[in-house]
Amino acid sequence: MTVGARQATIRRDTAETKIHLSVNLDGTGVSEVVTGVAFFDHMLTLFSRHAMIDLKVNASGDTDVDYHHTVEDVGIVLGSAIKEALGDKAGIRRYGFFILPMDETLVRCVIDLSNRPLMVYQVEVTNYMVKDFNIALVREFFQGLSNSLGCNLHLKLEYGEEPHHVAEALFKAFARALRVAVEIDPRQGGRVPSTKGTLA
Repeated sequence: MTVGARQATIRRDTAETKIHLSVNLDGTGVSEVVTGVAFFDHMLTLFSRHAMIDLKVNASGDTDVDYHHTVEDVGIVLGSAIKEALGDKAGIRRYGFFILPMDETLVRCVIDLSNRPLMVYQVEVTNYMVKDFNIALVREFFQGLSNSLGCNLHLKLEYGEEPHHVAEALFKAFARALRVAVEIDPRQGGRVPSTKGTLA
């Protein structure tokens, strides 16, 4: 693992997946994503663009079994990289909130970079399949990310049914909320945004 100014690179190798991932929180939304799961690549690419976080992901996993390990482990590594890049979180806004429409779908996302991992995920649809990708795995991605980032994450599908739209709205809403939460607030004056004095 290497860390720079609001940047981090993490490599994680297990018997199930091999992942090399880099983030730059002060980027322009440029991404290079290869996971072996085409729909997931699409979701990570649009996450990068809407979060304005530069992202590089090179992942290989046991996709011949299914996509679960790859999706979950990338979430874990992405959360870890964002946490490392944030450092002591001095000067950040900490909280982020976004309501995002995607055609007939509406998703709400709220984030607190509190170092207290907890996810509330309220998403129910009747059709979970986009080609061969089960969007139930989106929950596994965000659970792994919330745990490793140490964030309080609330995701709710207000309404919508088309599974591609639902998944895309979830990733975009999260990206937009995270973009706000990690931004430097000039009024903070470099202070950690907590009366405790720490978010570590």
